[in-house]
Parts: sequence; C-alpha cells; structure tokens
Amino acid sequence: MQAADRRAIEDRGIPAATLMERAGRAVADAMARHFPQLTSARCTILCGRGNNGGDGFVIARLLRERVMPPAGVYLLGRTSDVSGAALSALNALLAAGGQVTEIPDESGWNERSAVILASDIIVDAMVGTGSTQPLSGLPAIVAHAVNERGVTVVAVDLPSGLLADRADIAGPAVKAALTVTFAVPKIPLVCAPAAGLVGRLVVADIGIPGDVIDSIGPPHMTLIDAEALRPRVHPRALDAHKGSTGHVLVVAGSRGKTGAAALSAMAALRSGAGLVTVATPASCATLVSSFAPEIMTIPLPETPDGTASRAGIDAVLAFKASVLAVGPGLGAWAETVEFIREIVKRSTIPIVLDADGLNAFAGRADTLPAGGSIIATPHPGEMARLISRSTSEVQAERLHIAAAFSAERKVILVLKGQGTIVASPDRRLSINSTGNPGMATAGMGDVLTGVIAAVVAQGFPLDVAARLGVFLHGAAGDLAAEQLGPRGLMAHDLIDRMPAVWRRLDSPSPSVPGL
Repeated sequence: MQAADRRAIEDRGIPAATLMERAGRAVADAMARHFPQLTSARCTILCGRGNNGGDGFVIARLLRERVMPPAGVYLLGRTSDVSGAALSALNALLAAGGQVTEIPDESGWNERSAVILASDIIVDAMVGTGSTQPLSGLPAIVAHAVNERGVTVVAVDLPSGLLADRADIAGPAVKAALTVTFAVPKIPLVCAPAAGLVGRLVVADIGIPGDVIDSIGPPHMTLIDAEALRPRVHPRALDAHKGSTGHVLVVAGSRGKTGAAALSAMAALRSGAGLVTVATPASCATLVSSFAPEIMTIPLPETPDGTASRAGIDAVLAFKASVLAVGPGLGAWAETVEFIREIVKRSTIPIVLDADGLNAFAGRADTLPAGGSIIATPHPGEMARLISRSTSEVQAERLHIAAAFSAERKVILVLKGQGTIVASPDRRLSINSTGNPGMATAGMGDVLTGVIAAVVAQGFPLDVAARLGVFLHGAAGDLAAEQLGPRGLMAHDLIDRMPAVWRRLDSPSPSVPGL
C-alpha cells in the first residue's frame, strides 16, 4: 500500500492531501452509518504524528460539520513533529476552529486520560500501515488503557499495534469495534488471530486506481468474497440433468459415526451435486440412507470395530463417480487407515480429503500423492498432526504453513478456522470472508467436505471449487446466524440454507451477509 500510495501520487498526479481527505471522509461516513447516535456522542480522536494522524485531523474537521459536539483531538507528540500532508490536514483543522491538545509523554497522558477514556467513541488514528514494530512507549500505554476501559473504538486503516503484513498480534494493540481500511484489506484485518481485534471491517475506495495496486506485483493473496466469485458462477444449462451435474462418492462413516457421513452427503446434495452415494461399512448403510431418501449407499466390508476394511478398496475405486469425499467419521482402526491410504494412492479422480482421511497421513504427509488432484481440508489440529507440529504453532504461522505445504505436496490446502485459507501449489493464497463463531460446533467440517465435493462434481476447477466451497459454507453459516442467532447453530442448519446462498450468489441480495 505504501508503494501504491507513492505511485498514485508520483505517477498519476493524485495529491497526497487529496488521498488523505478521501480517507478521512470515508471514516466519517462509515461512523455516521454505523453509529446512529453519532450526532450526540462524545467523540475523541487520538492522532499520531504521521499520515494516520493526518487522517485523524481530517476526520475531526469533517465531524465538526455534522452538527455534533466538537471532537476532542489529541496528538501523541508535538505539533512541531507533524509534516507533509498530515501538517496540511492539521492546519486545515485549526483554521476551521478545531483545537489539538499535545500529549508528548506519559505524564501528559496521565493528566488527560480520565477525560479521554470517558468518551463514547474513540477514533484510533495513532499508527497506520507504516508501522513495522510492535507498539511501545506512550502508544502502548494508551492502547492498554483504551482496551481496559472498553470504549467503542473506530480504527483508521487498521487498529494501532497490528502490523500490516502479519496475522499475529506482536504486542499491545487496540481492540476496535469498527475498522475502516483503505483500497484493499490488509493481512491482519482478515486473518486470525489479529482479525479478532478488527470488529466490523469496511473497505473504502479512496481513489487509488486498481491498475496501480495491481502493478505493485502479482496478487499472491486475494480475498474470497462474492465479487471475486460471481464471474465464475453461471446459470445451469436448460437441459441439465442429474448425470451432467456430477456424482459424489462419499467414503465415510463407521459404527457410532454415521452422522458424519450423512452430513457430508446431504451437504453435497444441497450444494448442487446431481447424485450422491455413500460408501460406508455395511452395518452403517441403512442408518446413513435413513437421513435422506436421496442418499444412495454402497455397503462396505468392515472390521470387527465397525470401520471400513481393506476388502472394500476395489469397490470404491471401481465406482463411477466424479469426485471422492474421503474421511468423515471413518475411524482410526489400523486396517481402515490402510484402506484410506490405498484409495488415496490409487484414485484416478479428484479427492476431497478430510478428518480421518487426513489423520491416516499424520506424520506421513510426504506419502500424499502429489498429482494436484487432492483438496485437503484440515482444521488446525489435523494440520498439526500432518506436519508433526503443535496446534499453537500452526495457528501462529497459518499463512506460511498453508503456502509451504501446498507448494511442497502439490495439493490444494484448505486450512480451516476464522479466515479460512485456501492455498494453491503456485503459492497463491486466498482468505475467506464469510463465517462466524456460531459455526464452532460439531459436524461443520463434514458439511464443508460435502459442499466442496459437490462444487468439484459440477465441473469447477479444483482451486475455484475450494474457494467457492468455503465461501458458500461460511455464507450459509452467516445466514443461519442472522436468522437463528449465533449460539446453538447445528451443522444441518447450514445444509438447509445452501440453496438460498447459491441463489443469492447468482442474484445479489443485501439480506445475506457477505453477498
């Protein structure tokens, strides 16, 4: 973004002051939309000495025009330290009758903190994308105090303390209720754990041309949202039939875990697959088919533990399907692990590999076939087992681990969690924009397996299917949370809403979050 700013200014002749004015107006407009009480609120703006602080000076001036109590404006430093476009914004604020109070040190903060922390809204314009180090000194003290008081915070570009190219929280950082970022999202705004400090995210266009941003380098990282996916989704042909919309073979289930197989199968049906068959241990087949009459089954030979045995390998491989969904509820019986490995090794069609399908390769990821026809969908714990690392290490290095694993093993990796990551073997990363905490419940991963498999079955390229699948899954969760509330969601709530999400991806509707 720093390079894009420079090119917009130097190559396209857009004055820095103009970009700053647009940024400040975008924040003021977002505040007016999100806080109906804004015109009577006590608002305080905390400004740094750089361009982020300059945005804050513009915001303060514009808020004065909205017939509200004058915002208190505090500069963490001296006005003599402000320069460039930020100085112009400061002077414009002063010319409009605004006042700026200097807080040069901790003592100055202690004198004024009680008044500041009594605000209804605090605008955080202390540190922006130029920061490369964790907060320290006065900004760190202020961030801690603001968080401790629990004041509603609006962050300018990103919450102070988050580093623009890192997803972790490297030190003290402000927790925002609303973040207004400019031009494009930054990594910490959409990736856990940093995204937990962002609140509601608004991406504002401030007039940096798209081709300028694209010219900085290849877009190795993209956001998975409706705008990115709609060009990939086309209406079905009028002569479409069940044979032309794909056949998903779900290899799943075991004694006591038939629900996992059924959830994947029903999700595949609701996500547009023409036919869905479940290959499951013989003692489970009747129960699986009872979940929905549309589900067909292949009874497999089983182990004494009620899991799939090696004797069922040929039946699975001989079945004429468009895609295999392997893993949900299969179990960890030694013979079943061999069953899974052999199917994955010998399959000639794409595979969506999840749950026990992944656990069969725990510590043996190097034995995964590297032909590029596998979509692996681990949660952080499964990812940790695959690469013999701890779950905490996986969470701390999600982007790096996902990119490296996909490139090394030549598989498409879907690393689940807040801001699910889709990594492709060419090291391109995509971050999902849908989903919510209400989806933290059993069976959600089984549903995702079925959704992705169904998208593959309908003929989408594997990398597109992975991105589209995680988006649809999260959007269905968002719709369910909107209608039912975020607590108490169940996996089948997503399945029931999948057709509606597909419909609204075809025909945009503002009633669906993310669409």
